[in-house]
Parts: sequence; structure tokens; C-alpha cells
Amino acid sequence: MTAPGGVAVLLPDKQRLTGLSPEQIRLLKALGREPTQLDPADTRVSPLLDRLVAAGLLRVTVRSGGVDLYSLLPFAPPPPRTIPEAGRLPITLSKFAVIHRNDDRCVAEHPMSWCDIEIHDGRVLAAIAGMSATGEISPDALSRLADDLGWAGFVTDPQSEHDDFATRSWGPHELWFHRRSTFGVRTRDWGRFGPTKWAAGTFPPLPARKTAYATDPIALPSPDLDSLRVAGDSLTAAIEDRTSCRDFAAQSPPTIDQLGEFLFRTARNRTLRAIGDEEFPSKPFPSGGGLYEMEVYPVVRQAQGLAPGMYHYDAFDHALRPVTAIDHPAISRLLTPSSLTLADGQLPQILFVFAARVGRVMWTYEQIPYAVMLKHVGVLTQTMSLVATDMGLGSVAQGYCDTAAFAELAGVDEMTECAMGSLVLGSPRR
Repeated sequence: MTAPGGVAVLLPDKQRLTGLSPEQIRLLKALGREPTQLDPADTRVSPLLDRLVAAGLLRVTVRSGGVDLYSLLPFAPPPPRTIPEAGRLPITLSKFAVIHRNDDRCVAEHPMSWCDIEIHDGRVLAAIAGMSATGEISPDALSRLADDLGWAGFVTDPQSEHDDFATRSWGPHELWFHRRSTFGVRTRDWGRFGPTKWAAGTFPPLPARKTAYATDPIALPSPDLDSLRVAGDSLTAAIEDRTSCRDFAAQSPPTIDQLGEFLFRTARNRTLRAIGDEEFPSKPFPSGGGLYEMEVYPVVRQAQGLAPGMYHYDAFDHALRPVTAIDHPAISRLLTPSSLTLADGQLPQILFVFAARVGRVMWTYEQIPYAVMLKHVGVLTQTMSLVATDMGLGSVAQGYCDTAAFAELAGVDEMTECAMGSLVLGSPRR
């Protein structure tokens, strides 16, 4: 938006530029309409171009021989352009750089950069990846690419990434996920972040209740909560006494009554409300947006009054639905790794696997679903740990889970329901 007197306001950033010449005003209008080929050496417009680039407002495409090679897509103001050693030839890509398809475009990203790089020509992709290609780009274009990659922070000295504790500690997927799922430098538009319900009108929302397994449910006893409130230990005592238990009494595993009380107090569905086509359960632990995507699967090895096997906890009926027998080969792939955190390599009496029906969250949220679901694993783990302490049971959270084994046992597609955490429950050895 321009005004008389050489003034322009750039929307939606609301940045005000003053002292513009007629040529610069015309240039801004042209840039607002369509991509425009410019000569950076043109002193009539170069000061404005420098201002736009410095503010992170200008998408710059590099061409060679009449062909678009790549574009710098800023989402934040860049640092002053320098040509560090990392920008020199040959190109050595940082371990944190990620190249992926975005719709019909090929995009390179770096979690700590101020821009993405859209790749238009396969020769650029080959040059970035350090591969040879037929008809390589010109030496001048290759030098410019190396300089731009250095400016954007995509290339580095591999030894420095290895020797520095911070860069060596982070995995590429962790840093990329961290930046991709948080609001900040990369994401500044609330309209495309969080509960946008982007799928509304295109896909139906997933129901709150998972389709029941075609097996006979085993009804669980329900405790008297009023009596528990009077006779049970206080929340403070549970919090203060809670500790990870790694040694369990093999001769006195939990009873089915204890398991029923434990699941009733931690994971049952209390109410269900509907708003339009969307369903919102209510359970004893908090859940972002009231979506409650977490499903609980007890893998029972020892429990008095209950046959060993893998079950699905039906939070609506407060019942266990048998899923898989204990002799399934994949059961050992779930249980055996748990022994790494238990005393003397013992196997868990009961292992709870937390699985997310990711569509429940991904239907509503953008960019943050996985982070939100990880938080739900945390609050469910905390709730279970405190209730176990209050009941005199032992528990220990597991920082890993065999997601492939779970998918095989549960008969689910890992893209729609995936294991995200687990917890061991049992009778502590006194």
C-alpha cells in the first residue's frame, strides 16, 4: 500500500517505508503483483532491495542461462551477508539440513536458518548433496550457491558440529521437530498454527471412541470413589512418596480388582459431549483441546484373576477387550526391552502401552500435533504414577517402545495409531 510523498506500508507485516523515489514506488507495486527480474547493480532501486532483503521481506530467485536455479524464502530478517569459510567450495551440508517435498516443490530447510531454499533445478540438488550431475551449473552460479548456503547457515565445518557439545547433542530430527512444532522464528502466523481445524469440510472428524475389538469384553470392578476420597492417602502424600519401582514381587502380582481401580481412576471416560460432528470425552488427565487421542493397552504377564495377553482398555465401558494372546512372537518384542530398566532383568508384570490415534489431534491442529501428543504421554504417565503410589503399587515410566511390534499386535496402521510411550505396573517387592 503506497501513499503520496514516497511512503509505503508493507502488508501484512505493517512495515512503513519512507523516502522512496518514484522508481522505487513503481518497483514495490511491481513486486506486489508478480515476480520481477531486477538488476542489483541498478542504483535507482538497489537501496530499496537492500532494505527489503535486510527486513526478510523479499523472496530472491537466482537464475543462470535463463533458468531459475533456486529461491531464498525468508521467514525472518537475515544476518548481515558475509562469506564465512562454510560458504566456500566445496559445499559441505550441515547435518541438520533437511530436503523434502512440499506439495509440488522441493525445499531445503535448516532448523536454525532464517530462510528456506526452494530448489527449482535438479543440478542444484546434486550440487547441494555433493553428487555429480549431467550438465552441471556454471562456476559462477555454483560459487553464488555456496555463498548463499553459507549465508543461510546450511553449510558448515563437519568437525565443528562434532566437537561442539550443543550441536553434537542434538539429533537432526529432534532439532527440526523442535523448530517445526513451536511458535517463534519460523512460525509467526497464528492463522496457520495450532487448532485451525484445517480438515473441517474435507475429512470427517474421528469419533472419540475406537471401534471395539470383536472379542467378548471382560467387565472390570468399579471402586467407590467417595470411599476412596475419605480413606485414601492425600495427593500430597502420593506426590511426595512417588518413586520409580524397578523390583516387583513375582508371587503377589496385582489383582484384577486393583487393575480395574487403577484404570478407572486414571484413564476411564467420564463424560462425552458433542459439538456439531466433533466428540469431546473427559478423562482424569488433561488433554489439549479435550481431544483425548491416547488409547491404553495393558500387556498383562502376571495378574491375579486375568489371563495373560494384550488387551485394549475400553474407556467408555470400563472393560478390557482381548487383543492378542501372550504367546504371540511380537509380545516378547514389547516386554523384553522393558527388562532393561528393571532389577535383575525381570519382565514387567503389566506393561501399559500408550498409543495415539493421531487423527484425533491432527484433524484440529497444525505443526504442533506431535508435540501435544508427547505432552499427553507425560500427563498420563504422571497421573498413573501418582495413582499407583496411592494404591500401594509400583510403577516406572519407560522412555521407549517398539512401535512396530505394537502395530503388529494391535492390528493398526502406524500412520493412524502409533505407540508413543509405556509404563510398567506391578506389586513392589517389600
